[in-house]
Amino acid sequence: MAQYFTLHPDNPQPRLIRQTCEILRAGGLVAMPTDSSYAIVCHLGEKQAQDRIRQLRGVDDKHHFTLLCRDLSELGTYAKVDNQQFRMLKAATPGSYTFILEATREVPRRLHHPKRSTIGLRVPDHPVILAVLEALGEPLLGMTLILPGEKLPLHEPEDIRDSLEKQIDLVVDAGACGIEPTTVIDLTDGNVVVMREGRGSLEPFGLK
Repeated sequence: MAQYFTLHPDNPQPRLIRQTCEILRAGGLVAMPTDSSYAIVCHLGEKQAQDRIRQLRGVDDKHHFTLLCRDLSELGTYAKVDNQQFRMLKAATPGSYTFILEATREVPRRLHHPKRSTIGLRVPDHPVILAVLEALGEPLLGMTLILPGEKLPLHEPEDIRDSLEKQIDLVVDAGACGIEPTTVIDLTDGNVVVMREGRGSLEPFGLK
């Protein structure tokens, strides 16, 4: 049965943040709010938890995971970023964007796209997940919490508990979330390629 923590959306309780990190370090799956929608996340080093997320989402190894980072300096550890890319990232983070970038050697091979050495990364703009990332001291691995056969993510924490209480380890309730996914932007070849337009505005990239 999933545990259920109720956190203040702007000033999350440090005790519950620490307990969330303990569950993640122990290999647990956690449903957590972001600035776009609820996500299902796990510790970066837990392959079994990664496999559980794929099974829960009903996706294969061609579906990108996202590394959720606390800031740009952490993102730069896991992705190869040149000066032009860095300027674009700085203008758009934190925010509701997922960037496809070339992975560094710090990223385990099992997290790369199977045909490209790329990884999806983002710096979310939500106090709760940022507090968890800060306390954890490393990125989280995650996907948007969309169940198989559905087009929209789950966004009410009580509905998440009802649907997944036997499949995940913790639901972090910081209130209802949006249902609009992140804007996905591929920066790997030096150009801005919009893979999916979502919550993040395209204005920082001069496209609107």
